[in-house]
Amino acid sequence: MISALKTLFEHPERETEDARLHRVRLAAAALLIETARADFTQGAEEEAAMAALLGKTLQLSEDEVAGLLGDAGDRVDESTSLYEFTRVINDHYCAEEKVQLVGAMWQVAYADGGLDKYEEALIRQVAELTYVPHADYIKSKLAAAG
Repeated sequence: MISALKTLFEHPERETEDARLHRVRLAAAALLIETARADFTQGAEEEAAMAALLGKTLQLSEDEVAGLLGDAGDRVDESTSLYEFTRVINDHYCAEEKVQLVGAMWQVAYADGGLDKYEEALIRQVAELTYVPHADYIKSKLAAAG
């Protein structure tokens, strides 16, 4: 049990650049999945939005996106909090990338034609945990809603 807790706070000492990049992409994809699942349903529209956003922003093929979403879904199923994902984002994303991530979360939330209060609460929590200014949070919301 203690070793499992220690691994949450330790960085791999000799992590390759590919492994680091995969870990960062996995964290971003996991937050998108958390957004899609926040309203207790993950519809086809939300899945399509996630795949399109990841493919476009990360320049991944459809197969790579499908693999990333599968891995991220497994991590979300195992996770107990957002901290493990937001910590990676804070460690590796600049302020602009964090705002883009929050914007992507809004796009996933609105993909099914509406916004659920649980989706909004989750995105607010992620924005706060990643130190996205409230003004940028609102701008991202309005851009996605429009």
